[in-house]
Amino acid sequence: MSHASLRFLAAGFLAATLASCASAPKITRTDVNETVDLSGNWNDTDSRLTAEEMVRDCLARPWIDEFTGEKKEKPRVIVGTILNKSDEHINTETFVKDLEREVLNAGRVKFVASKSQRDELRDERNDQASNSSLHTAKAMGQEHGADFMLKGQINTINDAAGKQEVKYYQVELELINMLTNEEAWIGQKKIKKVVQYRGHKF
Repeated sequence: MSHASLRFLAAGFLAATLASCASAPKITRTDVNETVDLSGNWNDTDSRLTAEEMVRDCLARPWIDEFTGEKKEKPRVIVGTILNKSDEHINTETFVKDLEREVLNAGRVKFVASKSQRDELRDERNDQASNSSLHTAKAMGQEHGADFMLKGQINTINDAAGKQEVKYYQVELELINMLTNEEAWIGQKKIKKVVQYRGHKF
């Protein structure tokens, strides 16, 4: 191979290496509780802070003391469906998990497993009934039903002009008595973000 060919190959290898380095992303680790808002869309911080604030308000209302005073026990709560009625793709499952964590860790109520979790547990109990010893198998029909269901929706309103956009989120939650269908609590959380773009997006 001639010297010219070797120089050409070396130059090509160097160019490819430089291009690869230039396109490689820069990764920076950060604390999970630090707010990182790149697009202005709903993110993990919105989910966590909304869950914390709304569950705190819910558990501070009269319904819980009225229930414990009458029943002499903690109410059992389940988190139902959270609808995404926004114009964004929002993973509502992570918001549900944030709500579940806040409800359970508050210690003021007992928490009932979700429908999918209950189905899995029932399958396991059925399996135990056939394959486990009598003194270790867990009996069917011993579940505790929920007294209240927490459910709701996430809505958005966007307003944009030129290089600026306003993103408005409104989260609505309702706590419903499973026996009477009465609403025991209604909560609302509003988030407004102003996003500035460097170029004309619209």
